[in-house]
Amino acid sequence: MRGMAGPRDATDVSAHPGAVRAPAVAGMFYPSDAARCREMAESYLRAKASAAGELAWRGAIVPHAGWVCSGAIAGEAIATVAASRAKAEVVVVFGAIHTPLPVEVAVFDTHARWRVPGGEAEVAGEVQRRLEEEASLFVEDERFHSREHAVEVELPLVRLAWPQAAVLPVEVPVVEDAEAIGVRTAKAIEAAGLEAVYLASSDMTHYGPGYRFTPAGVGVGALEWAKGNDRRLLGLVEEMAVERVVPEVRGRHNACGGGAIAACMAACREGGASRGRVLTHAHSYETLARVAPQPAENAVGYAGVVIG
Repeated sequence: MRGMAGPRDATDVSAHPGAVRAPAVAGMFYPSDAARCREMAESYLRAKASAAGELAWRGAIVPHAGWVCSGAIAGEAIATVAASRAKAEVVVVFGAIHTPLPVEVAVFDTHARWRVPGGEAEVAGEVQRRLEEEASLFVEDERFHSREHAVEVELPLVRLAWPQAAVLPVEVPVVEDAEAIGVRTAKAIEAAGLEAVYLASSDMTHYGPGYRFTPAGVGVGALEWAKGNDRRLLGLVEEMAVERVVPEVRGRHNACGGGAIAACMAACREGGASRGRVLTHAHSYETLARVAPQPAENAVGYAGVVIG
């Protein structure tokens, strides 16, 4: 097994020198103009929750819809973690997978840097290479990142919250090994002597005819059922019941990133975390009510949850 670089070498990117992933969803999910992107991100990060000084939070679950829908919820959770862990050197973003290709392991990108409006984020290349040696859990495949939004929409927020940190984008399918993926990631970062924050980028229940999921019919009452469906999963996060997350998501369809959530929880638990706290829980029918009201038919759940 190849040895790792020095204990503070998070951004050794020699495997892919000069490789930069360009934004795939800027101008759709969040602003493509650098000044506007920063202005919006700063406004989301200013909204710190009352939980900011409660625990030394190690990570968070954050939504990844268009910022107009869920940016404030993601920003609140990220700002809360940053308030207690400001000196993170690596921010791992476990992402949901929306690419319609079969995969049973966690997937890394091939690029050395990710560009977002106004700057670039360095990838923690040496940590990534160490994890890729465990082929039963990790693989590198650019196809799962080239058009994926789950990680990308968080990066402008991450760069503002931790401007000196490297990032580690990794897509995680909804598989039983998700817990092991989180544990191994945390152990590799600990072995490198790095201070880390772990994020899971996932939305909650996708409800309505547009998502072919209507067990409670349609209408406002059905959307409240969807929020209750979310709360089943959020309760497991609060209890840190990592091993129950993937079966719950498979059975109830209450997150698109069940594997990412389980991996994030496991990584945080490896660092001593013992509970989660829900900061904000809503769905798109509610968050869009003032800016772009929608019929009470389709909605996606969003939750900002801190883990510590």
